[in-house]
Amino acid sequence: MMTSPYVDEIQEMNLAYLLLAQRLLNHDRAEAMFRLKIDDEMADLLVSLNAQQLSRLAGINQLLCHFGPESAAQLRQVADNPRDQGLAHFHSSLLMASRSQAPQGGGHVG
Repeated sequence: MMTSPYVDEIQEMNLAYLLLAQRLLNHDRAEAMFRLKIDDEMADLLVSLNAQQLSRLAGINQLLCHFGPESAAQLRQVADNPRDQGLAHFHSSLLMASRSQAPQGGGHVG
């Protein structure tokens, strides 16, 4: 089986994402669920993972965090936002919050 030269980087990113998700959930669960676009069941699962489980989950060759199909237009709006800096942050948050929540299955964490 041929592997991509980026698999190690993907796995490192997965671990960083999972660790960040756990920290966010432990700090402020409601805000973390909103920012990660996850439900209670996924939040409970992420918080309950031990180091061995995190490592095993991070070790897959696909990114756990992902952009949804509607993300390109929203990201373009955020990137090309001409508003002043104070309103831009608020506007960007609203745009990204409007993303529909991805289905919780098929190996996607958030």
